[in-house]
Amino acid sequence: MTVAHRVRSATDRDVSAREVKDETLHWSARLGLSARASIYLLIGFLAFLVAIGHTTKETDQWGAFQQLNRGTFGHIVLWILAIGLAGYSLWRFSEAAFGPAGDSGKVGARAKSFFRGCVYAFFAVSAFQVALGARAPSQAQRQQSMSAKVMEHTGGRWAVGAVGAVVVVVGLILVYEGLTQRFEKYLRTSGVSRRTRRIVTVLGTFGTAARGAVFALAGAFVIEAAMEYKPSKAAGLDGALRSLRDTPAGPWLLGLAAVGLIAFGLYGFAEARWRVT
Repeated sequence: MTVAHRVRSATDRDVSAREVKDETLHWSARLGLSARASIYLLIGFLAFLVAIGHTTKETDQWGAFQQLNRGTFGHIVLWILAIGLAGYSLWRFSEAAFGPAGDSGKVGARAKSFFRGCVYAFFAVSAFQVALGARAPSQAQRQQSMSAKVMEHTGGRWAVGAVGAVVVVVGLILVYEGLTQRFEKYLRTSGVSRRTRRIVTVLGTFGTAARGAVFALAGAFVIEAAMEYKPSKAAGLDGALRSLRDTPAGPWLLGLAAVGLIAFGLYGFAEARWRVT
């Protein structure tokens, strides 16, 4: 075999390897986005049940996992979601390493992808724990316990407050991205009908903004927990949603948040279909 043939063969193998890797990440993103969409649909449904007076499990990711883990079919779906969340985390870490599509040169975009990869790696581990039947504290309990431990140390309350502030900022950014429809630049919908694009835009706008508002509220409670030295207030997404129920317009506000999270879940399936990866 000549040198030229050997070089060409090596090049072909490298190209094939890259194509396999890209295809793997592509389907990891698709499965992960579908898993995330399913979870938000279920969280929105649980929040809606709380809004109309039903008592349910936690209205967060952990509660969604617990709700799914019933019967053989639900158990299988939970395993699929756990694998999907792991794939989503892998995809986000690849974006952190190589840059997201459309934002490859932006350090902030890479940092955001890395943060999302870490968050969804945690959710994937939680889903696997529930699927395996492990007895572990709920998501809200773990957040409260961790906050309490951190607050015991010098400067701990400041650290917890800083985390809450970051969550508030992330939530407000999501609200901004939803209202300004920045999510559209990541979608490839050129071959989609105008009516379908309009529906996706409405779901993405309302859903992303509602998700951001709930996150900002959860972060505000973390800040309050640090200021008042009450770790019990750092109850995450579940605490934020249930706090809406206790306001004068409780059921309506919580119902609106629930519909928003359901809208985000529906938009998530559109993103899984048309997201540029």
